[in-house]
Amino acid sequence: MFRRVGWFIGLNNHSYSAKRLPDAKPRPAKVKPVAIMDTTQEIAIYIHRFHNLDLFQQGWYQIKITMKWEDSQHGSPGTPARVVQYEVPDLGSEDIHGIWRINDTDNSFSTQPFRIKYARQDVLLSIMVSFNLPLGKFEGPSTSAVVLKFELMYAPISESGSGLQASLDSCATAVHEFRIPPKALLGLHSYCPVHFDAFHAVLVDTTVHISLLKSGSGVAPPKVNRDSHNVEELSGENIRGLGQAVGRLSSFDERQLTVLRALLAARDLLVEELQNLSKAIDRPIDLTDVTSEIDDKTLIDLRAELGIADAKVLRSDKLQNGIEKANQNVDTRNDGLLHFSSREDLFHSFHLLGNQAVYLWNTFLMFHRANKTSIMEYLRDAWATDRRAEWSIWMVYTKVEMPLHYIHSGADEPTHHRRVSSLWKLADDPAQSAAMRADLHRRSIAQMRINNRSIQDVHIFGDPSRIPIVIVERVVNAPRRTVSVNSYFNHMNLKDYPGLLSGPSYEAAKKPSAQQNGRILKVVVFVHGFQGHHLDLRLVRNQWLLIDPKIEFLMSEVNEDKTSGDFREMGQRLAQEVISFLKKKMDKISRSGSLRNIKLSFVGHSIGNIIIRTALTEGVMEPYLRYLYTYMSISGPHLGYLYSSNSLFNSGLWLLKKLRGTQCIHQLTFTDDVDLQNTFLYKLCKQKTLESFRHIILLSSPQDGYVPYHSARIELCQASSSDNSKKGKIFLEMLNDCLDQIRAPSSEHRVFMRCDVNFDTSSQGRNLNTLIGRAAHIEFLETDAFARFVMWSFPELFR
Repeated sequence: MFRRVGWFIGLNNHSYSAKRLPDAKPRPAKVKPVAIMDTTQEIAIYIHRFHNLDLFQQGWYQIKITMKWEDSQHGSPGTPARVVQYEVPDLGSEDIHGIWRINDTDNSFSTQPFRIKYARQDVLLSIMVSFNLPLGKFEGPSTSAVVLKFELMYAPISESGSGLQASLDSCATAVHEFRIPPKALLGLHSYCPVHFDAFHAVLVDTTVHISLLKSGSGVAPPKVNRDSHNVEELSGENIRGLGQAVGRLSSFDERQLTVLRALLAARDLLVEELQNLSKAIDRPIDLTDVTSEIDDKTLIDLRAELGIADAKVLRSDKLQNGIEKANQNVDTRNDGLLHFSSREDLFHSFHLLGNQAVYLWNTFLMFHRANKTSIMEYLRDAWATDRRAEWSIWMVYTKVEMPLHYIHSGADEPTHHRRVSSLWKLADDPAQSAAMRADLHRRSIAQMRINNRSIQDVHIFGDPSRIPIVIVERVVNAPRRTVSVNSYFNHMNLKDYPGLLSGPSYEAAKKPSAQQNGRILKVVVFVHGFQGHHLDLRLVRNQWLLIDPKIEFLMSEVNEDKTSGDFREMGQRLAQEVISFLKKKMDKISRSGSLRNIKLSFVGHSIGNIIIRTALTEGVMEPYLRYLYTYMSISGPHLGYLYSSNSLFNSGLWLLKKLRGTQCIHQLTFTDDVDLQNTFLYKLCKQKTLESFRHIILLSSPQDGYVPYHSARIELCQASSSDNSKKGKIFLEMLNDCLDQIRAPSSEHRVFMRCDVNFDTSSQGRNLNTLIGRAAHIEFLETDAFARFVMWSFPELFR
């Protein structure tokens, strides 16, 4: 049943070879023209490594790959055509089993089974597999997309021998599909990360390489008026003969011209991409033979006769549009059939261009084999750079100015002594306005026709209208306050780490020193919410690890099952946990080298944000405040529940206070003291808990009924703007105190963003969770699409 290894020769300690990819430089082949122009899509997939981000189970794993046309009527499924094992997998004999294999039954390719034993484990696979997809009866460029399917096969770690493969074959534990649009099938070289799903979070580093090639079989015509058919014979005379016949085509010949245009475009794309890759990775590649066989003038004449613009003018992302336009401009209504000799020229041109495309494709595959790591890194960087544009469909960007101060229109004190920019009442509810805006955007996406060349992740592009909408509000004119460093020198516990006492990294960078060669310790602390679990934020953590694999992360556990008490106690426990973690990592680095700087970031969900801010007020944290870097607040009640409009949720809070005496709920609702100015949250807002962060990102959702919308965004709310009571004044004072920590008179600006996330809850129906707003609050923990969009659109904030 299984075809294994006609290509498995040249085995040594470092690499395998493949018959289809000879080490010698390929030479143009002599061919006989055929009467039918058969083409095929070849799609090569290079699997570099398997990285275990967050698999829940140890065991044996295997990656299975299949490929098919999206339109089932378009042709037969893709079949594995060649396999090249670049390097031997870097695993011991106990951690691998068998070899890679091809299954003729479902036309699939499966990697060698490997054993995963621990988190963040790397398995270097280093294997290339190419699939062929015949175009069948559809001549010319394909109008159907290709579905690329990755399956993660799993078997328990106790399995061995023949039972292991049977267990792996039983069923896929996770699936990740990608769609290759028709525009990409002429030629594409792209990074394609495979993550599977939230319960099987891994990173499979893969690249996908595509070209349209001439098929290898055919039938010779009855008459050929030339002595040989080498690539060198594509001359200007032949092109002119072809050009004279273009206007006299039958419908059959029109399809052949379409094929020829596509093949020429594929050839041009291969040349362009080879030159781009060579330049990007600084590795020379010799294309002299290719460019000398068909000179520039001949190619220009051929493109002109076929109605295609010069490849130097048309970039790769526009070549497909150029082909389509040229095909639409052919008029066959007024002329008769193409003369036989001109049809010969048509077929001859096809084979000569086809030979060049095959030659260039094999040249690329050998170039890739010699420079696989550099090409992988280049394509991965290009992919990361394109994320903001690729995912902009679901993101809306706005800019607002930071208000100097909010004051109440009915304030008793004179205003001429205060800096005032906002003296207003909110006419509309900001949460309702945000929800309506996101809903309109979602409706427009449902009517949108996505038509690009990029490989599309089906998790996102499969049903675009179900993906969260993120409205990014960039707050400008928010300079970052400079923090005095001198006050920290009296803390002796940092003197054991030379280099850290020289000031923050942006100050140390102004003058060279030996410490510039030291390591930067990047630590991210994740803090769960009310009655939460330390792994609640693992999806956000995984995205951060994908952006910066060098971070050290702490999933806070000290307050698990202890979130009903006093915030002060929770803050103290978190501060001690963070200090202990930092010292442990600093000691480890100091033993092996020097520590240049620290970047300390925090991510909190729900009341975890209040715990974070409380921890930052602890004295033990003071020496580390100058190293605060990025703060991501996910639905955090920073201004408490003074103005909560969710009556059902408010009733639940009242029951918690009455029946269980939950102290943190008293503090959130300002009932922990009869005087509002003595309450915990009022005093917390007076503390400088936000001032030292270089980047602040506040995530909120108008659908989240657990946390007031304005409280998560630290902004004015409609109810407070018309409240002349003491409560209204206290609220505005707290709001101004928080914004004062973000706003400061300094030449150096911090990044401050508010991100509204609107989830698609249509599939959940109308139930208690959606009525009380719990669904959106928990959705922040159960989906990572919003985190992908925000973090990959602004990766500099997370490095």
